[in-house]
Amino acid sequence: MRRNTILFVTISALSGFGSTTMSLVASVWILDLTGSTSLAALTGLCIYAPQLAGPWLGGLLDRLPKRPTLVTTNLALAAVLLSLLGVHAAEHTWLLFAVSLAYGVSYVLIDAGETALLPQALPPDGLAAVNGWRSSAQEGAKLVAPMAGAGLYAWQGGHQVAVLSAAMPLLGAALYTALRLRHTRPAPPAPRRSGLRVGLAVLRTEPTISRTVTLAAVAIAMSGFVTAALYAVVTVDLRLPATFLGILLSAQGLGSIAGGLFAGRLLTRWRPVAVGVTGTVLVAAGCLARCLPWPAATVAASVITGIGLPWALVAAVTAVQTHTPPAVLGRVAATANTVMFAPIALAIPLGAAAVHLGGRPPLIIAAVICLVAAAAVSRRRQTAKGEENELLATPNI
Repeated sequence: MRRNTILFVTISALSGFGSTTMSLVASVWILDLTGSTSLAALTGLCIYAPQLAGPWLGGLLDRLPKRPTLVTTNLALAAVLLSLLGVHAAEHTWLLFAVSLAYGVSYVLIDAGETALLPQALPPDGLAAVNGWRSSAQEGAKLVAPMAGAGLYAWQGGHQVAVLSAAMPLLGAALYTALRLRHTRPAPPAPRRSGLRVGLAVLRTEPTISRTVTLAAVAIAMSGFVTAALYAVVTVDLRLPATFLGILLSAQGLGSIAGGLFAGRLLTRWRPVAVGVTGTVLVAAGCLARCLPWPAATVAASVITGIGLPWALVAAVTAVQTHTPPAVLGRVAATANTVMFAPIALAIPLGAAAVHLGGRPPLIIAAVICLVAAAAVSRRRQTAKGEENELLATPNI
């Protein structure tokens, strides 16, 4: 178990470093080549758009061997990244968009593939801890990657960043081959129905998955909804320089590292739904704390939010791994990722519009939505427990 744990955590760190580095540099590179901020911003759309195809990509994953698919995906991503060595002028900008799109597709395949592969590499009681450590490794890499990527780009240019980023999936592919997988009975053939229908059917009928995924979706969406509000609070309400946002991002990153490290331990004591509820409530508390008129409270709020987000996410991922039939785990994992991450694409522009009310109203709205979601899930859980106890107490006739 220890060998596989180290390999998975290392893969997560490499992936987080490479993707964050290239995502930042791609937009800067496009801006330098074209002078267009709108074109630079479109790299983010290319990265997130493939999430909408998650259920269908997950369906493809269910019909393929998991480890070879992950290795092939990483090798293909490395090859696409090396194509950036041909970027020299504005007419080559399409290659940067192609790489961003390739990253988006790889995120879906790798996230779903790892979710499906982990149960073959680790015992069930070790999944929660490793999911938390993987989250911490990714967040830790993301703290270093922006400075490393921007510094290397300023020093040597985009080509060297592309080579560095290409090395990350190459190393990841090698580490996948070193995993020791348990020999399990072949799963029944995957249903031929579409990935969306199968994935949504499991999400709808399995209470633990549906509740934790819903909570994670709300928490992640609200973290995007308050982005513009946070800018307003810092620069207008607190009258601090915009560079203070860097301190807040670092504080949230540190909170996410701590949250990931403790998520597994928490899941060994509580059920996934309870951890998801707690994480969502912490996100709400972070939103409310950002309304306070003190810079220190804003920093503390970022740490609290950083802890809450991975708790909600790790609870959902662990629930998917432990409550999904193996034959459809790929498409359920991909569908769950779509449900959790797609809403943020709508939440960010809505938050940008809501900030016209001021910096604090969107934060209060986000906190209320998180608390309502947590309360609704907790109430359903208590109702289900009550019904189960009644059934057990009913004498057989």
